[in-house]
Amino acid sequence: MNTYTTLRKRALDILETRLSDKLYYHGVDHTLDVLSVVEQYIERRDIDTHDAYLLRLGALFHDIGFIISNEDHETYSAEIARREMEAVGCDEDDIRVVEGLIAATRIPQHPENELEEIICDADLDYLGRDDFWEISESLYKELLAYGKVSESVGWNKIQIAFLEKHSYHTDFAKANRQPQKEERIAELKARVSQDLRES
Repeated sequence: MNTYTTLRKRALDILETRLSDKLYYHGVDHTLDVLSVVEQYIERRDIDTHDAYLLRLGALFHDIGFIISNEDHETYSAEIARREMEAVGCDEDDIRVVEGLIAATRIPQHPENELEEIICDADLDYLGRDDFWEISESLYKELLAYGKVSESVGWNKIQIAFLEKHSYHTDFAKANRQPQKEERIAELKARVSQDLRES
C-alpha cells in the first residue's frame, strides 16, 4: 500500500468514526467533496504528481481537527496531519506544505501560492454551484445544533455578509463560480426582504 493510500484510509477512518454526528456540514461528505474538486483542479491545471499528492492530503486533513473542537480546528487539523504523516515516514518539507494548505483554508482565507489558492477555492467551491442551497442548509443545521445561530433570517444575513466578503482566487473559480455566487447573494437578499415583510 503506498503512502497516499495509507494516509487516505487513515484520514477517512478517523473522520467516519470520531466526528460528532452534529457536524451536518463538516462531515466526511464535505471532505470528499473538497477532495473531488481538488482532483478536478489537478487535472485542469496539469499539476505535477508530487504537488497533486500534497494537495490531496491537504484536502483529506483540512477539517479533521473537528474531531477535537469546532473552534480553531485548523490548528488541530495540522497537528493531526503532521502526526499521521510522520507515522508513515513523510518528508518534513512535505509535512510543512500540507500544514500550510490546511492553514490557508482558515477564514478569512489568505493563500500564498498556487496550491493554497486551489485548496481554498475547492473548500468553498459550493458557494457558486447548483447545490448551494442543499449544502447551505446542512451548515445552518450544524450551526443551530451548536447554538451559533437561532433562526433563518439571521442565518441568511450572515450568509450574505460572508458571500459578499469572500473572494475566489483561481481563474477557474472567478470565471465559473463567482457568477453563480452573485446570484445566490441576490436570492438571499430577496429572502431576507420577504421574511422581514412577513414578520
